[in-house]
Amino acid sequence: MHEKHHIIIPFPNPLPVEQAVQALKASLLEYTTLTADTPVEKPGTLAVFRQNIPALDPLKWLSAQSLFPRIFWMNRERDDMTAAIGAADTITHEEAASNEENFRRLGTAMAGKSPHARYFGGFRFNSSETGDPAWEAFPPLSFTLPLLQLSREGSLHTLTCNLWITAADGTKAAVHRAIKALDQLQSAPTQSDDELPSLLSVTHNPTRDGWINACETALNAFASGSMQKIMLARQTVLEFTEAFCPLLFLQNYPYPENTTYRFYFEPSPGQAFFSFTPERLYRRSGRSLVTEALAGTHSKKSEEQEDSYARDALLNSEKDIREHRFVRDMIYDELRPACSSVDMEEEVRVLQLNRLAHLYNLCRAELKEEFSNEPAVLSLMHPTPAVGGVPKKEAMRRIPDLESFSRGWYAAPAGWVSSNSAEFCVGIRSALVNGRTAYLYSGAGLVKGSDPAAEWDEVEQKIGDLMSITSQKA
Repeated sequence: MHEKHHIIIPFPNPLPVEQAVQALKASLLEYTTLTADTPVEKPGTLAVFRQNIPALDPLKWLSAQSLFPRIFWMNRERDDMTAAIGAADTITHEEAASNEENFRRLGTAMAGKSPHARYFGGFRFNSSETGDPAWEAFPPLSFTLPLLQLSREGSLHTLTCNLWITAADGTKAAVHRAIKALDQLQSAPTQSDDELPSLLSVTHNPTRDGWINACETALNAFASGSMQKIMLARQTVLEFTEAFCPLLFLQNYPYPENTTYRFYFEPSPGQAFFSFTPERLYRRSGRSLVTEALAGTHSKKSEEQEDSYARDALLNSEKDIREHRFVRDMIYDELRPACSSVDMEEEVRVLQLNRLAHLYNLCRAELKEEFSNEPAVLSLMHPTPAVGGVPKKEAMRRIPDLESFSRGWYAAPAGWVSSNSAEFCVGIRSALVNGRTAYLYSGAGLVKGSDPAAEWDEVEQKIGDLMSITSQKA
């Protein structure tokens, strides 16, 4: 059974934000009157109130709001951006379970939803993990349909209010919550000079010696033939002098033109997960799928150095090309049984960021009908070999033994989903903030012949952008 949905646009032309808020409130009250005698059908009714507005920076707008959760999403092309607050509806699961079980839970919940309902959220890398209090606010499965959102799609800017109306709740209660949220909206600041507080300490988990030991254990597994590739991660713990707003990391990101996704999820004040990831897991529209193989890393020696330095070093690195080939071939092999066609680029390209460069292949596929849903695609794609390993199951089995911390949402699917489309990034180059503590996460892919000391240096380079926000060098 599918929900009913209504889309209400108060005025066709853009209105200034203050007028847009008043127009949305008037439309909400009118909707209450018009539907007063209409029973709410199961599973519920989605009502979307959307008003075009002049251009406005969604991130600045979000920084002024005090309703939680606070959510931010921007795709890698920077033409799809949403800042959102509050929850009209949620899909969550708190208990440990397999990844596949949580993918099915999401699919079941979304099956009856309107294609106009876009839920934002993520999963844990390994949903069977338990017991790490640092990740308590970020359960194995958590997706939110925002109550209010300010979005930019191409050149179109909109302010939207989502109502999820159930028979148990009723229209009046849903409208009352929405109007209360609209009344709490604050204007976006013209500028912000806020900075992170001073750092007290920086520690690494594992230490450099512990990292080298873990890498050597993985290299021994390669020698025995039980694995061909694995990605090992490191947690860097930053203690600040006082608690702070985690959104400052996004606001002070030094490379706004970087070809990366931005994902931010703050369920309650001072607790947030965010990612500046270059890696797309996939984008799906109906049966059409776009994904990629991204692996191998090289860094410029300085920001002023020509991009060709990192590009040429990558394309001439036997180790990086072999690591990338594992990723590309495994993604292709995973997709073939589920697709009627798979078009993986033959020639490897380079994705250039500000300081780092990665080997990259684009892949377009047409899913078979029975695989054109999130549980099927997520089960195929997560974890990619870039953040898990080859073979997938063996790497997933070994990672908890080789790493001394829980990955939580790090390296897991993060993004948005509707009933017929989705886009997920891979939550790497990421951080978790709890109060005055920030946990930075990054990793390195190991293959036969990898140098543990060099991989440690690579992890340092990958968190360099985040560390630069704290005015500290990695």
